[in-house]
Amino acid sequence: MKLIQTQQQEQKLLQRLSQQQMLQVKLLEMPLTEFEESVNAELDDNPALETAAPDDTLYNEQEESHDNETFEEQTEREEREDALDSALANIGRDDEMPDTYYANSPQTDADYEEITYGDIVSFYDKLKEQMGEENLTDLEREVMEYLIGSLDDDGYLRKDLESIADELAIYHNINVTADELQRLLKMLQSFDPAGIGARNLQECLLLQLERKQETEPEKDHATTQLLKEVVNKHFDLFIKKHWRKIQNCMNLSDFQLEQLQQEVHRLNPKPGAALGETQGRNIQQITPDFIIDTADDGTITFALNNGRIPELKVSPSFSEMVNAYKNNKKGLNRQTKEALLYAKEKVDRAQGFIEAVKQRRHTLFITMKAIIDWQRRFFQDGDEADLRPMILKDIADKTGLDISTVSRVSNVKYAQTRWGTFPLRHFFSDAYVTEDGEEMSTRKIKVALHEVIDSEDKKKPLSDEALTRAMANKGFPIARRTVAKYREQMGIPVARLRKQ
Repeated sequence: MKLIQTQQQEQKLLQRLSQQQMLQVKLLEMPLTEFEESVNAELDDNPALETAAPDDTLYNEQEESHDNETFEEQTEREEREDALDSALANIGRDDEMPDTYYANSPQTDADYEEITYGDIVSFYDKLKEQMGEENLTDLEREVMEYLIGSLDDDGYLRKDLESIADELAIYHNINVTADELQRLLKMLQSFDPAGIGARNLQECLLLQLERKQETEPEKDHATTQLLKEVVNKHFDLFIKKHWRKIQNCMNLSDFQLEQLQQEVHRLNPKPGAALGETQGRNIQQITPDFIIDTADDGTITFALNNGRIPELKVSPSFSEMVNAYKNNKKGLNRQTKEALLYAKEKVDRAQGFIEAVKQRRHTLFITMKAIIDWQRRFFQDGDEADLRPMILKDIADKTGLDISTVSRVSNVKYAQTRWGTFPLRHFFSDAYVTEDGEEMSTRKIKVALHEVIDSEDKKKPLSDEALTRAMANKGFPIARRTVAKYREQMGIPVARLRKQ
């Protein structure tokens, strides 16, 4: 068969992002620290962009857009009239917007608060500083350091003391008994923040309640004492939030029950999150993009962290130069016109950058508001089991934004909450649908699975089949293969490797 080469024309409709859209997309992807650098770089690079005084307003794009359009038409006529095409083609070429400044951003009327989370001192070092204030022998100091190094990211000590004693003997040639470790652990649990070094959630909460009674002896701690009794004697009901059953068991009034619930909100289930990074993790500064506050009555407020970013405006001198051309275009020579065209380009660029900053703030605000509305229970009590299934499309539908825009907002950005600082991705999770059609958050299932594994007999750890039965008893009827998948995703080994 003979091959014949032919040419064919076809028409396609292609959508390309404008330079302004690219600027907005780039800015939207940036975390706060990188965004601050970009704003400062643009201020240095564009003389038409200035910082505004507190009483100055942002450059008003609506008021200037019509005049800019008229100016552009006038410019094109002038170029044709006095043959400046070649000169104008080269003006400002070195000042085109760098790729690093393109992005999608918004503005809100919220009050902004500058709060930087984390510093160059690690979680490990902060606890060591407190350890240095104790009167310890060299041996005790070495054992205490090992205990601190054994804490997980939440500040819990999930290894049993016998295992730690074995590890010290085998790997460090240090012989110490479980009783001696218990004494040092009790000292560690006296460090700040309260609850550090707890073996489980119950102990963590009790440590915080006891610390409150010790540090505030002049106050009436009747509610605190009642809550200690709840955590001590009715912990199963407490973690399931069966408050009415607790009320009946303890003969509490409605007022006492309400006081107990408010007291719970003052406790931190993850004390390690308050200290930043733990040993073994990268020690880096994390600056939250959102500051979320939960009041004792459950009211949630939030603001964007504006950091060190100033309000921006277009330089009045550059604006006057542009207006001078509009008012006296016939009386200007060629050199003056070239200078004014340069000024106009810088003004346009400054105006586009200011608009991109406003758009970035607006998009961040409405996205975070939608996330809080969706995950309200988590932000009120800090319990990860309360995180509802939520995907990017859910927030996109709620805000009217594109899914790709929501993805850019939630990437590499952090929210500081009463319960710790979390990446925005932490609040997203898929849904698992049981055979009965019930929809559950995969994160909630993982939390329950982790609790089952934590409470198992370490000498006889549960197989995946046994874990499946245990999960069903807790109200999570998932398949064995699902248990295995989630266990692997959490980095938990199989039963034989968990045996101690």
